[in-house]
Amino acid sequence: MSTQHNETDNLSNVEPRTERRDRLHVVAETGRERALLIGLNVYPESREETLEHLEELELLADTAGADTVLSVVQNLPKRDVAHFIGRGKVEELKAIIEEEKITIVIVDGELSPAQARNLERAFERKVVDRTGIILDIFATRARTSEARTQVELAQLQYLLPRLSRMWSHLSKQYGGIGSKGPGETQIESDRRLVRTRITHLREKLERIDTQRETQRKGRAEMFRVALVGYTNAGKSTLMNEVTGAEVLAEDRLFATLDSTVRAVELAPGRTILLSDTVGFIRKLPSHLVASFRSTLAEVREADVLLHVVDASSDAAAAHIATVEETLRDIGAGHVPTIMVLNKVDLIPSDDDRLRDLLAKYPDAVAVSAARGFGIRALRDRLAEVYEQSFMELVVQLPIERWHQAARLYDLADVLDKEFDETNATMRLRFSPKVRDHVERILTAIGAETKGA
Repeated sequence: MSTQHNETDNLSNVEPRTERRDRLHVVAETGRERALLIGLNVYPESREETLEHLEELELLADTAGADTVLSVVQNLPKRDVAHFIGRGKVEELKAIIEEEKITIVIVDGELSPAQARNLERAFERKVVDRTGIILDIFATRARTSEARTQVELAQLQYLLPRLSRMWSHLSKQYGGIGSKGPGETQIESDRRLVRTRITHLREKLERIDTQRETQRKGRAEMFRVALVGYTNAGKSTLMNEVTGAEVLAEDRLFATLDSTVRAVELAPGRTILLSDTVGFIRKLPSHLVASFRSTLAEVREADVLLHVVDASSDAAAAHIATVEETLRDIGAGHVPTIMVLNKVDLIPSDDDRLRDLLAKYPDAVAVSAARGFGIRALRDRLAEVYEQSFMELVVQLPIERWHQAARLYDLADVLDKEFDETNATMRLRFSPKVRDHVERILTAIGAETKGA
């Protein structure tokens, strides 16, 4: 995405974004807000990283319902405590905001309550930070009761220290982005009500988590695979292609928030459970990670993760790093992972990026979920990993109890069997997930383990 930014204190290089209609909705489209994006470049973050983050913020703004009119990058040795970008820059931007009829200012960073209040007073516009706009998108995308509960909890935890600002700016009857959260009345009573509501939502999520845990225990004997990846990497499209499910899939950030679990038969007698979960993103708000703990448990408890990467993205390496860091943060860094390089059909034939990614991740599988390319190879890789998890056991049981061994056929493959006058010897192959069940049957029929 080609982005025009101002990278100094001089605003002469800031240009309207009306020429980028092929990538964004037309500026000033009916019902959409006109946004000014602000990025702050502070050492040790490089200029290129700041620009990448600002481009992603533009996608977030588009998903939330705003057209980016201007983007500005401010260089400072450190964040300004009072105004985030410094009082001088704020004064320069005020005239631009009026001239371009900006309706919302979106900051690529997390503002303190004081910084947000000061910027809103100076600009006389809504000011939303990166966390706020992500929460806003989640509020719009939440469909199920669980997702809505998770998002509302994250919103309230985010808004609690900002209630004084919310009370004052809501009195101006702002609408649109940044105002989809619960409404406020009087500030002191609101704080008490919000804390009570947070307690109620936490208790509700605890009950949901208990129900989820019961469901997961019911699937404990199944081989579980979870799709993870940066938002908009194509996880839901891949889920649909592999399973034949109809999960919502569109070219927008955070198209789906709810986890979906489907059974997939890789081969006769070889069925796995495949789950799709919420996508990750840089600077994912900690409130959301905490609220979505029951959903993300599908990731932590999986046997294998499919890490879906948009291989056509210039920021693929950064996206991989973000997902890996998030997996460590939620306690899933230890789960075996298969890298899936998606959207390879969008990479030009003379582009080396796919070759470079395959060189770095030689065990990765290249696919195009939208076109069905590489899906067979991915299913074969999953079947291979599934088979590798199996264990073998040789058992011996009295010949008169041979008929009782029939129960083992439902749990294990009988690779070989031999008989003599007194005993039957069997070589079994089965998933370690059913080992306890197999051992209980062997004990009940008086079988002895001989080893593999």
